[in-house]
Amino acid sequence: MLDELLGRASLKDRIDELEAENERLRNRYEAESDRRADAATARQDAEERVNRLEDRIAQLEGDLERGTDAEPGVSVRRRDHLRGARLEAVLDRLASFRTGPEGALTAGVDEDGLPESVRDDLTDVLGDRLALVDDAAPCLCCVDDAGVLAVTLEPPIVPDRDATWSDRFALERERFLPTGRHAVALVRTDLFAVGVYEGDERVEYRGFESDVKGSHSKGGFSQARFERIRDEQIDDHLERCRDALAAYEPGGESADTPLYLVGQRGTVDALVEESALEPTATAAVDATGDPKPALKDAVRSFWTTELRVV
Repeated sequence: MLDELLGRASLKDRIDELEAENERLRNRYEAESDRRADAATARQDAEERVNRLEDRIAQLEGDLERGTDAEPGVSVRRRDHLRGARLEAVLDRLASFRTGPEGALTAGVDEDGLPESVRDDLTDVLGDRLALVDDAAPCLCCVDDAGVLAVTLEPPIVPDRDATWSDRFALERERFLPTGRHAVALVRTDLFAVGVYEGDERVEYRGFESDVKGSHSKGGFSQARFERIRDEQIDDHLERCRDALAAYEPGGESADTPLYLVGQRGTVDALVEESALEPTATAAVDATGDPKPALKDAVRSFWTTELRVV
C-alpha cells in the first residue's frame, strides 16, 4: 500500500522487468560464447584434419609416381616402422652381420636413386628388385653380395654416405636413436613447443599457442581482409617462434646443441627461411592437440625408422 502511495510499485515492477531482461541477455551471451568456442574448436579440428589429409594425399601421390618406375609385380617383402627398443634390437641384429671382406654394402640413397657405380654392383644381386631401393629413397641401403640380406632404412636423419663395401654394415646409431643432448622443436601455424633432451629424457620444456584465425568461406573483400589478418597473425606467431629458438642460431648460447625442427612442412620451411636457424634435420610430422602432448607425439613420430625388406 505504502509503495503504491509513494509511486514505488511501478519502479519495482520496472526493476523486475530489467533484471529479467538482463538475465535473458546474459544467458544469450553465454550461449553465443559457447557456440563461438565450439565453432572455433570445430574449425581447428577441421583444419588439422585437412592438413593430415593433404599430407596423406601427397604421400600417396609420391608413392604412385615412384611406383611407375618399378617393374610390374615387384614389391617389398616386408615394411615396418620401428622405434625405441624394437629399433635398437633391429640395429643390433644388422650390426652383428658378418661376411667376407667387401661383402657388405652400406650406401646412402638420395632422391635421384642409387649411383650408377653402385647400381652396376647390385644388378646381379637384386635384379628387378633394385627398383625397390630407388623407390625407398631417400634412405640407407644395406645389402650383402650374396643377396642373403637386403634392406632399406629411412631413419630420421638420412646419412649422406658414399657407398662402402666392408665385412659389416656401417650404421651410425645417432642417425636412428636420440643420443646425447639435443632439442626437438614443434612448429604449427598456431602452436610452438620445444624440448631439450638428454637421450630420450626431456629435461627442459617451453610451449605456447597463438590466436590464429581459422578458414573463411566467404568471398570478395571480406575474404581478402580475413586472409590478410590471418597472415599477419601467422607472421606474429612465427616471430614468437624465432625468439624462442634464438639461442640455437649461430652464436647463440645453445648453438652447439643439435636442433631438430618438425611440424607442418610449410611452416617449418618458412621459419628456417626467415631466421638464421641451421637445424640438424627437419621433418613433417602429424602432431595435434595442446603443446606438451603434441610435442610428445612429434618426438615419437620423428624418432621412427621405416624398414623395408627388398
